[in-house]
Amino acid sequence: MGVFETIGSINKISPVYQTPALEFEGNDFMNCVIEIESTLSTQKLLNKILSIEKKMGRIRNKEEGNNSRLIDIDIISIDDLVKKTKTIQLPHPRAHKRKFVLQPLHDINPEFIHPKSKKSITTLLKKCTDTSILEKQSKWLRNPKKDFTISNYNYIAIEGNIGAGKTSLATLISSDFNAKLILERFKDNPFLPKFYEDQQRYAFPLEMSFLADRYQQLLDDISQYDLFKDFIVSDYDVYKSLIFAKVTLQEEEFVLYKKLFNLMHKDLAKPDIYVYLYQTTESLLRNIKKRGRNYEQDIEVSYLEKINKGYLEFIRNQQNLNVKIIDISEKDFVKNRKDYIDILKEIVN
Repeated sequence: MGVFETIGSINKISPVYQTPALEFEGNDFMNCVIEIESTLSTQKLLNKILSIEKKMGRIRNKEEGNNSRLIDIDIISIDDLVKKTKTIQLPHPRAHKRKFVLQPLHDINPEFIHPKSKKSITTLLKKCTDTSILEKQSKWLRNPKKDFTISNYNYIAIEGNIGAGKTSLATLISSDFNAKLILERFKDNPFLPKFYEDQQRYAFPLEMSFLADRYQQLLDDISQYDLFKDFIVSDYDVYKSLIFAKVTLQEEEFVLYKKLFNLMHKDLAKPDIYVYLYQTTESLLRNIKKRGRNYEQDIEVSYLEKINKGYLEFIRNQQNLNVKIIDISEKDFVKNRKDYIDILKEIVN
């Protein structure tokens, strides 16, 4: 597994430069710099890099020193962090002295400020005493994000039960693929905490307020974008309103609610793909407990099971909706990037 699959999203890749061995006799090196966005801690990031090197055939030893090697991945800098431990020093202590680092770093971010010297990469490159001759190569490294055709969709809706991970997945996709992100504004609904205390009394005002909010948000937000050019990902679809309402409302209330829903729904854009994240009830309850919203802690198992049944019934009855059901019960795509990559593959395949 490579950098994108194990560490994080690759934002920029510099040209590749052929450079002579520095401070020892040996074959030329091929060097480049990449900019990565990752949620890993410094130590976990270093561990992942060492693992990648090992899989690519590098064998490290304590007396290694400066010599030829199959692969060498260094962390140059992490934002403006200045840090020194037994295993890592940031920024890299020799980066500012090496033209094969400064030149490709300058190519992707000439305004980058060295965290320790407080000088720009442009200034450091000009003052660098390294006289090595760098030969820019005609072939560039390909960003592995391009192998994921997820951005071929213009509008993706991520759906699922309470605690399924809709917002987390939508946010990750938005970050990795520069998508416009639409998140449900459930925190602003004053009826939600009351509903969990007295469902029968507050079900109708809750579902009506959610319907109005979702309709207005999707109408406003999507109208800002060009559905033929922009890539949009949302953590809900407006059909969510109908699914929850069928579970929570009395029969007479639902008949009225459905009439209003059908009037409003026809004005809204339909997603190119509808992704349903399935989790077992047990895993949903664990997630709900973990995120710690007080008003959710007493959700009954039967309620979650009814919601899941409602979603699956809705999906079965869809004729013109491109639906992907993905079982993520045994996955943790927030902590384990491999799980996240597997989900992306299921979406596009």
